Amino acid sequence: MNAFHFTSVTCSRTATAITTALVISLVAAFSASPARADDHISAHGAPAQASDAASVHTADLVDGEVRKIDAANKKITLKHGELKNLGMPGMTMVFQVQDAALLDKFKVGDKVRFVAEKGKGGFVATQLQPAP
Repeated sequence: MNAFHFTSVTCSRTATAITTALVISLVAAFSASPARADDHISAHGAPAQASDAASVHTADLVDGEVRKIDAANKKITLKHGELKNLGMPGMTMVFQVQDAALLDKFKVGDKVRFVAEKGKGGFVATQLQPAP
């Protein structure tokens, strides 16, 4: 066996060992991470939403104030508190809504409560309701 053959076999075995270790690490990392609601897409291609009232707890709702309504584009601008599920501090931002008719229930200045989710094209306000 010459030195070249020995070196190439050793490199090949080292590369195989490194690749195997990387694959095992990735499998372990992905199998340990919990599934999130924004990782799932419904049959209609829209972000999965908790449409069942029982699945959204009052504690999940975030307080907000309507700053702007754009019904034609199904968007609402809200000044909101911390979005814990998204790891975001309070700020003012634009949210999409699934149904423009929902926006007819609100006007600028209204206090609301809602759930924010990450959708394909931006953030989506779900469970949008008047604040008590």
